[in-house]
Amino acid sequence: MAIIRCVVVRQHGGFDQLLLEERPLPTPAPGQVRVRVAAIGLNHLDTWVRRGVPGHEFPLPLITSSDGAGVVDALGAGVNGVKEGDEVVILPGVSCGICEACQNGVDQLCRHYHILGESCDGTAAEAVCVPAANVAPKPKNLTMPEAACVGLVFLTAWNMLVRRAELRAGETVLVHAGLSGVGAAAVQIANLLGARVIATAGGARKCELVRQLPAWQVIDYVAKDWVAEVRALTGKAGVDVVFEHTGQATFAGSLKSLARGGRVVTCGATTGGNVAISLHAVFFKSLSILGSTMGSKGDLRQILRLFDQGRLRPLLDRALPLAQVGEAHRALEERTALGKLVLTP
Repeated sequence: MAIIRCVVVRQHGGFDQLLLEERPLPTPAPGQVRVRVAAIGLNHLDTWVRRGVPGHEFPLPLITSSDGAGVVDALGAGVNGVKEGDEVVILPGVSCGICEACQNGVDQLCRHYHILGESCDGTAAEAVCVPAANVAPKPKNLTMPEAACVGLVFLTAWNMLVRRAELRAGETVLVHAGLSGVGAAAVQIANLLGARVIATAGGARKCELVRQLPAWQVIDYVAKDWVAEVRALTGKAGVDVVFEHTGQATFAGSLKSLARGGRVVTCGATTGGNVAISLHAVFFKSLSILGSTMGSKGDLRQILRLFDQGRLRPLLDRALPLAQVGEAHRALEERTALGKLVLTP
């Protein structure tokens, strides 16, 4: 019997709960394809799955991670449009495909939506079986580790800026943590849309890397009062959009940084989710607070075409062997990575 290795969380806790286990090589069910995984992209979501989230139940045991790239090596019955030997990117969101949301192209709103590695088994394995709808051609100009950096963060940033905030050319956007996976994606997408980007980052080295994405202005939030800097850079007018994903530590300042009629769009709360909001500011300044989770498979396919055209680029810090998954989680939590972290089986 053929065996594969995978990273499994059986109970929440520290790095020691990232277990390297062996399982039988999976067989694709009807409508599925099997991908021999060449690279596994890590996200902060992986650390939440490992540590646990108060009030949220993960279906443990769980194979971790949402992103990956590899080669299709087996097809289930009834699969069309994909063939063995195809180099593919794994799309991280799984939906039913038949409900109204799915058929309207907003499959992230499907009642049966799952994120790989969060509510169903993920990509941190030497081989995975996923629905055929969840693979797309790998951009030819990307390596497998680079391709594994794209899915979750670029899809999230695209949905936030393009669909929810409707960012337009000529507007100014503030992107928090511009060197994080989703932050770096947001800086590039905002530039693609013709917006002017102000970003924050912690420390001189990170600020310099964000400038190269590029961002119009980068604020070192460790050394400066970023709210005051935003007001100064915008002539006290504020920004049109704030790209939020840090939560409690920044949210009040994000609202203060908005121009009249401005929008704050948020996909996460890595520093905590309990925030105070002054409704007076919200209605006096006609502010909008928008939530966003993931995005559609169709949008991710469009994003991958932009990578193929060289108009977007991944920001890869380094690739580590699968057995060093604990070290990768440590780097994510300590925010020492200068870009995305990838595991190679």
